[in-house]
Amino acid sequence: MIFKRDDDEADAVEATAPAPEATNPKRKGAEMADNGEVTIVGAGARLDGNLVSAGSLRIDGQVKGQINADGDVSLSPQSQVEADIRAQNVSVAGRFKGNIVVKGKAHLARGGRIDGNITSKSLIVEEGGTFHGQSIMDASGSGSPTQADARAAAGKDETKDAEQVKVP
Repeated sequence: MIFKRDDDEADAVEATAPAPEATNPKRKGAEMADNGEVTIVGAGARLDGNLVSAGSLRIDGQVKGQINADGDVSLSPQSQVEADIRAQNVSVAGRFKGNIVVKGKAHLARGGRIDGNITSKSLIVEEGGTFHGQSIMDASGSGSPTQADARAAAGKDETKDAEQVKVP
């Protein structure tokens, strides 16, 4: 006997299947790899200077300086970063001090800490995350903290929203 599954049934099975990240916790790094090159700064690594990545970047160790990535930047819970970041999106679960400028989303995870300013289209602060600084909601994603500071000093602040947030 030959059994052939209907296309609708196959779609239903695929829709109910768990996401690859749910079954494999290491999938997050692989997901970033699907979108191009991934640079990883390991947990035992310490880097001082400029860090440039043609793709996405995951930091598990310590970085001090400038970070520029064409893709996303992810700071793991054990990371300690003192830098200015420019990227597509950023996720902070560790300790970060500096300014962040992203074209898309900035995400502060539970247990993460940001001391500095964030310029992004959207900002997500999870409960248990700590944010000390200014959030500049820039729809174009092209602004920088220095430009926003200059506008504010001139009394011509064109940002949608500026706030200080601390989530206990």
